Amino acid sequence: MRNLTLLTDLYELTMMQGYFKTDNNRTVIFDAFHRKNPCDGAYAISCGLEQVIDYIKNLHFTEDDIAYLRSLSIFDEDFLEYLSNFHFTGDIYAIPEGTVIFPREPIVKVIAPIMEAQLVETAILNIINHQSLIATKAARVCYAAKGDGIMEFGLRRAQGPDAGIYGARAAVIAGCVGTSNVLTGQMFGVPVKGTHAHSWIMSFPDEYTAFKTYADLYPDACILLVDTYDTLRSGVPNAIRVFKEMREKGIDLKGYGIRLDSGDLAYLTKKARKMLDDAGFEDAIISASSDLDEYLIDSLKTQGAAITSWGVGTNLITSKDNPAFGGVYKLAAVMGDDGTFIPKIKLSENSEKITNPGNKTVYRVYDADGMIKADLIALADETYDESQPLLLFDPVETWKKTLMEPGEYSMREIMVKVFDKGECVYDSPNVMDIQKYCKQEQATLWDESKRLINPQVVHVDLSQKLYDLKQELLHNYGREKL
Repeated sequence: MRNLTLLTDLYELTMMQGYFKTDNNRTVIFDAFHRKNPCDGAYAISCGLEQVIDYIKNLHFTEDDIAYLRSLSIFDEDFLEYLSNFHFTGDIYAIPEGTVIFPREPIVKVIAPIMEAQLVETAILNIINHQSLIATKAARVCYAAKGDGIMEFGLRRAQGPDAGIYGARAAVIAGCVGTSNVLTGQMFGVPVKGTHAHSWIMSFPDEYTAFKTYADLYPDACILLVDTYDTLRSGVPNAIRVFKEMREKGIDLKGYGIRLDSGDLAYLTKKARKMLDDAGFEDAIISASSDLDEYLIDSLKTQGAAITSWGVGTNLITSKDNPAFGGVYKLAAVMGDDGTFIPKIKLSENSEKITNPGNKTVYRVYDADGMIKADLIALADETYDESQPLLLFDPVETWKKTLMEPGEYSMREIMVKVFDKGECVYDSPNVMDIQKYCKQEQATLWDESKRLINPQVVHVDLSQKLYDLKQELLHNYGREKL
């Protein structure tokens, strides 16, 4: 674990000193949530909680940290003394990694003294925003591949080592079968995969010798890159020659095939497939790369490209078409003198930026077939009885209502407690178990909500009690109803 305590914006610390000097350390509630799904999609994938847990566990100011802050000449000694003994004492609730999530619902909820809750804002957003973004992008790519394996191999194009390591972790959680990133494999126990580069071919006197040497070294994982010189006239024929020689030696061919990284992938793979089949290698893998994303994969599938395995790099690890998740961290309540929470609301000229007040949780509502019907943001003290009818309504267009009768729905609270009074009470599953859970989560989404273009939006509703509270606060501030 690394000490990331100073991974924060300066204004978090200056606000902390302000709270300290004014003796204002009331317990508060902050919600981290996103306002819009990446890539104009209908859902996102929560990711990064394990790293948030590591960050909170290791949260402390070292002597070097204090010395650096002192050198800035903006912090008083009594405040620096407070920081030298700092540790997190609050509660944290979160939606587990791999869960399908939607806009405006809390992904992470922090209940802590305001100085503590303020300090952790930046790091929580940095971690959750990045990994949730890459997980969401990877889920879209995997959906486009329709069951074909997706390998993540964007490390060399990632925005730095951490983005490469944790981006690969997020991609595997969302469905990738493996990564080229060896350090991610070591750190998180995920499959690592790879073949060879064009330089391997070019370093030998000829293509055939390069292929044969590679096959001798790795007979159980022999994927040959066939587009160094001429894919159809040289690469594929030489690969077939090597495969025939392996078969003649009695080698049990498994995990073998070819890879293309350039050219018209639809045309070339269809031709290559016929050549391989005609030679008796019907089970040979055809892998492709070359600046792929979900849209190009979808197009190639439509064109009948004979690709069974996909390597996706730059456009996945950077989420190139949508490079930021846009999560925010907003104050939702402040504890009063009587120990109860006073709800707080942030107003805006933009209705989508008006926050939901109070201490909240999130329920997932499923239909009788186990598919997601809607999410319901409710106050934390609300309970529901599935033997009673459930009325769902849009919090903005309130005339859009759905009454679900008993037996037509089920509910699940999706937020879990992660820290209790500063102590971690949650065990993070390993990455491959999170991947299994994420696959189950995505299976509860209708295909109409998973499609790449103009997906059907999943409704995120407010409970009647939360809706009434929000309207009351808007009225108190002289704002019109939403």
